[in-house]
Amino acid sequence: MDKRWRDIGVLAGALFAVNVVARLVNHFGFDGDDAAADRVSLGMFGVIGLILAVLAFVWGRRRPLGDWAADIGGAVVVAMLLTVLVGPLLVGDSPFAGGAGTFFAQIWFYLGATLVGSLIGYLVATALGLDHRSQSLKRFAELKTTKPRRVVRR
Repeated sequence: MDKRWRDIGVLAGALFAVNVVARLVNHFGFDGDDAAADRVSLGMFGVIGLILAVLAFVWGRRRPLGDWAADIGGAVVVAMLLTVLVGPLLVGDSPFAGGAGTFFAQIWFYLGATLVGSLIGYLVATALGLDHRSQSLKRFAELKTTKPRRVVRR
């Protein structure tokens, strides 16, 4: 159980670290250039989606969907709260400096990137037949075909 919580915490920390790096690059490298800041933010969402796609693919091979989806969901919620509420404070802004529209847009973009990334990773694993359920069904089918049929006398 400790390993599971540690995995969730490490994932949330990694997702938050990606956001911190993007915010620092925006703050020190592109201060005032909105087009470059938008590209860095878009890249950040792409990296977050890619991390979750790879993780969903790897965890989807080893564990049932319900187990790893709950872990990823918990880590995403924690990382999103840190990103939206604590992230702006690191570069000297307020979480609500851009107004309510910007605040909620960050939440929707973050949830969208994480959902799309996780879904792509799991769908690739499923399409290749490498997910946990497909492997379980494959083992079951192999077991049933290798076992000889019992003859019943009457």
